Amino acid sequence: MSTAAFPSPRLRVVTREIETVEDVLAFTPSYAPAFWSRREASLAAFGSTFDLQAPTGVGAPARFVADRWREIAASAEIDDPVGLPGTGLIALGSFTFDPQSSRPSTLTVPWIVVGRRGDRSWVTRISLADSVVDDEPPILPARVPYGPHWSATLGPGAMGPDAYQAAVREALGAIERHEVDKVVLARDLVGTAPVGADLRRLVRSLASGYPDCWIFAVDGLIGASPETLVTVSGGTVTARVLAGTTARGADVDSDAAASVALATSPKDQDEHRFAVQSVLASLRPHTSALAAAEQPFTLKLPNVWHLATDVEGVLSDAASSLDLLEALHPTAAVAGTPTRTAVEIIRRLEPFDRGRYAGAVGWVNAAGDGEWAIALRCAQFDTAASLPGGDAIPLTAYAGAGIVAGSDPESELLETRVKFRPIVEALA
Repeated sequence: MSTAAFPSPRLRVVTREIETVEDVLAFTPSYAPAFWSRREASLAAFGSTFDLQAPTGVGAPARFVADRWREIAASAEIDDPVGLPGTGLIALGSFTFDPQSSRPSTLTVPWIVVGRRGDRSWVTRISLADSVVDDEPPILPARVPYGPHWSATLGPGAMGPDAYQAAVREALGAIERHEVDKVVLARDLVGTAPVGADLRRLVRSLASGYPDCWIFAVDGLIGASPETLVTVSGGTVTARVLAGTTARGADVDSDAAASVALATSPKDQDEHRFAVQSVLASLRPHTSALAAAEQPFTLKLPNVWHLATDVEGVLSDAASSLDLLEALHPTAAVAGTPTRTAVEIIRRLEPFDRGRYAGAVGWVNAAGDGEWAIALRCAQFDTAASLPGGDAIPLTAYAGAGIVAGSDPESELLETRVKFRPIVEALA
């Protein structure tokens, strides 16, 4: 449904608390899961009551969607006695990295949402206010049994290892010419999954292996991101900046040495500083009491160490999480510094459209609060591209590395291999 051709819908939203649900993922479709999770909180959805889609080529897709979301939320009839993050009116969204991408940015209002936060669970039904719906409270839908395990095939994409190292050398040339201080270059792997594959198996594997990451499945984009772009809750704004990465060691001693080497690396400290400064500069116009630690900490994940900095502030204007998403994206952590020039170099050096990789993925509620991660460690499944009667679903996985003065092409290639590992192992 195009927002340009149709007026904003008037929605009726009813949320009711239910007995604790252990496995929320079982309530979303196997072929097109809609899911969001981190630690003890999760949301699963199915159906679509309304879709907001920013036309391709729109210069500010999040702003396009944010303005229309305000209209929808303002006119909605919401019955939500539960009042937890994720209850009431919500929409799940996925935005492209580059506004020039051929893939659209979308925000979907589901029909049914099943959620859990700690030991509390709920079900929400969202319908058009003028449609004929059951006046009874929403009920928990039937669980969908999990299908058999499956594996995907993966191989080199448009940018193979040699081409990636050549692109890194070109990026280093741009840095030497003082065109940029940093540029983030990605490469791709392409493959297929079997038609009929239960894509929730992939989601489940990622959630099990990476519980401290944001686990997402939105419009065919499935992944486990360690990086918070922005969260807004009751006027509090938080973000987590990740930049600077090294592989985990093979044993306790080498792992500790890897962490220390990362924390004391001038090259990685420079890369991280650029990323933190870009986030602070973007948030300052919308916040007060904005704070970030002077030095990053080392964040341990199952496969890598990251340099990380948490940022927190108080919202000082009427900006929603979608507005902050627009202000923040793309950060230096996924694009470079200065951002506009870095994006132009990415367009020149990467022989593919990133689509929603390194874009924003998450959810927003009627008040504009929400949780948004940067779509990393992910794969895009193009279920619509599988041929009728075919036996394969095309997919593309992505991983990138930040290039700064002193970067080594071979080391950056190795970093992308480490970052591919979560999604590659889950697909296998």
